[in-house]
Amino acid sequence: MRLSSTCTAASAALLGAQVVAGITLDLNSHDSIKSAASTVAHGMMKFYNGNVTGGIVGMLPGPYYWWESGAMWGSLIDYWYYTGDTTYNSFVTEGLLYQVGPNKDYMPPNQTKSEGNDDQGFWGLAAMSAAELKFPNPPDDKPQWLALAQAVFNSQAIRWDNSTCGGGLRWQIFTFNNGYNYKNTISNGCFFNMAARLGKYTGNQTYVDWAERMWDWVENVGLMSPGYAFYDGTDDTINCTQQNHIQWTYNAGVFLLGSATMWNITNSPVWYDRTWAIFNATSVFFSPTVANVMYEVACEPNGNCDIDQRSFKAYLARWMAASTKVAPFLTNAVMIKINASAAAAALQCSGGNDGTTCGLQWTKLGVWDGNTGVGEQMSAMEVIQSTLIQSVAGPVTNNTGGTSKGNYAAGTGGDTNPGAPTGVITTGDKAGAGILTAVILVGILGGAWWMVA
Repeated sequence: MRLSSTCTAASAALLGAQVVAGITLDLNSHDSIKSAASTVAHGMMKFYNGNVTGGIVGMLPGPYYWWESGAMWGSLIDYWYYTGDTTYNSFVTEGLLYQVGPNKDYMPPNQTKSEGNDDQGFWGLAAMSAAELKFPNPPDDKPQWLALAQAVFNSQAIRWDNSTCGGGLRWQIFTFNNGYNYKNTISNGCFFNMAARLGKYTGNQTYVDWAERMWDWVENVGLMSPGYAFYDGTDDTINCTQQNHIQWTYNAGVFLLGSATMWNITNSPVWYDRTWAIFNATSVFFSPTVANVMYEVACEPNGNCDIDQRSFKAYLARWMAASTKVAPFLTNAVMIKINASAAAAALQCSGGNDGTTCGLQWTKLGVWDGNTGVGEQMSAMEVIQSTLIQSVAGPVTNNTGGTSKGNYAAGTGGDTNPGAPTGVITTGDKAGAGILTAVILVGILGGAWWMVA
């Protein structure tokens, strides 16, 4: 079930020093990698205005949705972890704490009316990373990283819905939002990922049991194929009897790290095989023409990636790299793809007035594709800095140096319905990580039943 550890000549050619306008990336030099990551991080933070008059602390401005802000803070926790650079730590801490909401569960009033389980999940996963990587703890009078992750987990466990499809989480939290009838893979994947990691960090079997339960549901309902391809979601109005078969990088990534963590906890051959199978199935996300270089297969070839989807490669890169720390048997196979993709991403960071702005399509070697944005920067930063994964320590637990304080009761109060908005929430207003546009679905699927207008 393993992939060959031999790099193709095409991939190997990418792995030397790459001079791209203002960026030099030499994958044999930690200093070069850190410098490249720093340049890309600086470009990403140019989009953030929460620290200036008129901005909102912790939130990116439009057209970016709230969930991607949480994802960005998670990427900057990774940036600190890999590079040791504390430049953005104060922004990360301030942003993650400002958006917790009155119940300290990432349900802030400014988002609750349109918040999905996946949106909340990305903020909770950022807090989980902060606990695992020993990101500096907040002041004692503020919510703590582990407790915030537990709050998100607990609030979502309460939402487990047996009324349709035999369980699972809905995309949307409240009934008045479009997408309430959609049980999407990323919402359930974030929960699975967090359950596994909380189980590892705390040693509490309850989290592990929840991870098992979620895996079984995803498999039984058909959101995962027999070949370990993860689909986008399913409609509970037909009892989840059909699936939207679009594949996104982040769905594979979120399950890969969760499965790798479950192997680490259990040392079970079942989870070993599952982890290898998920990894091998990610081959669909690597170019058939530029060996081992990641691309978003559902939208990049047609140039149809929306604002959300332009960031998805960041999470596959993040979680592939993290998987090697809990499932070391993946290391060689993962690093072949991470290294080749990082070299290609650096070549794509050659645009804009500064000559270092990152584009989207890493397969266009050395030719900036004209795309710019937070997603483009975040994806390039995550894959470049992930090449340092073997030089840093793995995630800690309560028993191996973890210092973040938890609260097993956090988030157990249930949801307070904020009341339906005065107007209809459309997908243009949504803050969902799993938004599907009609343009992409028509282009790929010919206009099927699962189109979300």
